Amino acid sequence: MKAIVVDTNVLIVANGMSEQAGPDHVIACVDTLEKAHLHQIIVIDSGNRILNEYFNRVNHSGQPGMGDAFARWLFDNQGYPERCGRADITPKSDDPEDFEEFPDDPELAGFDRSDRKFVAVALASKNKPKVLNATDSDWWMFRTPLKKYGVVVKFLCPDLMKER
Repeated sequence: MKAIVVDTNVLIVANGMSEQAGPDHVIACVDTLEKAHLHQIIVIDSGNRILNEYFNRVNHSGQPGMGDAFARWLFDNQGYPERCGRADITPKSDDPEDFEEFPDDPELAGFDRSDRKFVAVALASKNKPKVLNATDSDWWMFRTPLKKYGVVVKFLCPDLMKER
């Protein structure tokens, strides 16, 4: 079974809450999340940083959107290793949004600090998951140096990716 790490922006787009995402983008994210919870292992961190971020942005009840439903499903199924993988990541002592597992590379110095947990999880997981992204162009800008370290990003809304 393939494994994935899901950036929070995928849930937000699936909920129809992203200004830059059109109906086709919402459909792409909804379809991806529906398939993910049925056929993939979703990898999160053992410290619940990813789940906490999800629930700061979506509804914990699981309604009304697909992003809400996905987060709730993941919360309810986090104890099942065939559905949810866990990766231990280590925050750096001087910066809780940076992690020992995140590559120490000058080419990645500008990578969004709040997204570093997703990279750290992808690198720490024995499942070697892809990272799913919908609208965040930082992933696009840093895709080449990330790939150097084995982090593969799947762009669900590639037409929204532009170099800054």
